[in-house]
Amino acid sequence: MFFSKKGAGLAGKVAEVLAAYFSLTAKDTQPWCSEEKNEKGVQITITLPFCAKSQFSNIEQHLIAALKGKLKQGQLHIRQHIDSHVTHVEPVTNIKNVIAVASGKGGVGKSTTSVNLAFALMQEGARVGILDADIYGPSIPIMLGNDGEHPESSDNKHMQPLRAHGMVANSIGYLVPQEDAAVWRGPMASRALKQLLDETLWPVLDYLIVDMPPGTGDIQLTMAQQVPLSAAVVVTTPQDLALADAQKGISMFEKVNVPVLGLIENMSYYQCRACGTKDYIFAKDGGEALAQRHGLPLLGQLPLDIGIREHADAGAPLLLSEPESPLSVSYREAARAMSMQLALSVEVRSDGKKHLRGDPIGIVGKS
Repeated sequence: MFFSKKGAGLAGKVAEVLAAYFSLTAKDTQPWCSEEKNEKGVQITITLPFCAKSQFSNIEQHLIAALKGKLKQGQLHIRQHIDSHVTHVEPVTNIKNVIAVASGKGGVGKSTTSVNLAFALMQEGARVGILDADIYGPSIPIMLGNDGEHPESSDNKHMQPLRAHGMVANSIGYLVPQEDAAVWRGPMASRALKQLLDETLWPVLDYLIVDMPPGTGDIQLTMAQQVPLSAAVVVTTPQDLALADAQKGISMFEKVNVPVLGLIENMSYYQCRACGTKDYIFAKDGGEALAQRHGLPLLGQLPLDIGIREHADAGAPLLLSEPESPLSVSYREAARAMSMQLALSVEVRSDGKKHLRGDPIGIVGKS
């Protein structure tokens, strides 16, 4: 038994077909492909550096059809492995990648997008957590349906994250009563946020999605400068007012050297359920124009839909309640695009897994 050089033989042909499938070059996809010869013949293993579990079957069928008899059923094994990517700050224990979901202004659906992106990543095979960084208006507990719960601590120093629908989460909303306001100045709110991140006993996560507060003030700068952000995603709506604020969000991340993976245009249109007509209530294609201006991908265009609001208010995630709905499909497409963009555009951490200590006691097996 031996392994051939990557890029040679059948593995090289697989890499070329994969490159066309993902609109990349064979140089990009060759490291994903390895070839092994054993008593059963040639076996090909593809290790994707991003999450795309729902697409494994489609990829396999495409490769077999494209290679026309050179690759047969049973010869191919597809898997995925998410690396930890470079940050300017020391990583948080057990978290490979911290992704900020941000917006320049409120009211664009950032929190809803954060939650649904997180569940979409989970459905694509990633281990995911969510941190509610909106100190003044935490909404993640309501969307997860566990707003009456509180994190536990066995040593009065560290918190166990709460688990909802298979995802771990923490939020100031679990610590401050819902009817109370967090009347804190910027530095105090920033310290509280840093504590939430550092003093939570996170299990090993491929991605921690951080629902950022709107704007570009103290908390946003604290996140960008003191938290090991792997990258950011900016959410906007198509109208000029939201785009102007989204532009500021992109500029802030660029100034502090945090890569922006792309834009998500929310409330792109309203589609009438009765007749199917699309109405572009908040203008059209503004997110696409902003993405082109900054040379960023448009990761998704999501509609204005009552179902998104209903599931968020009920604490019943859309991706779990209606996994095959067109809306869920759109969120998974955006999640795959985000994961792929991170893998292709941000350098992998050279010290590898040093900060991954394993799941803390009390996390594994909780529902």
